[in-house]
Amino acid sequence: MAEVLPYRSTPVFDQDTLPAALRACHNTRAGVWGVIRVIEGQLQLTRLDDPPSVSFLDALTPGLILPQQPHFVTPLGAMKMQIDFYDQPPPGS
Repeated sequence: MAEVLPYRSTPVFDQDTLPAALRACHNTRAGVWGVIRVIEGQLQLTRLDDPPSVSFLDALTPGLILPQQPHFVTPLGAMKMQIDFYDQPPPGS
């Protein structure tokens, strides 16, 4: 079986360079999964499902975003993070 790899990754963002669009409600496209990887610090991930849920992400706890799942992120102090995008369910999902 072939290894599942991201087809695209964002640059590494910190608390100052994290785009406003990621801090506001948005979603991935149909057929696209996202994995939020925190490199340093902590990040709050809010998924706006019914009911909404909040997760706290760090270097040991990535955040999975399902296709078309509305969500936003909030930095919790100094942090660095990156998002990997997949066109099939990512490993460990």
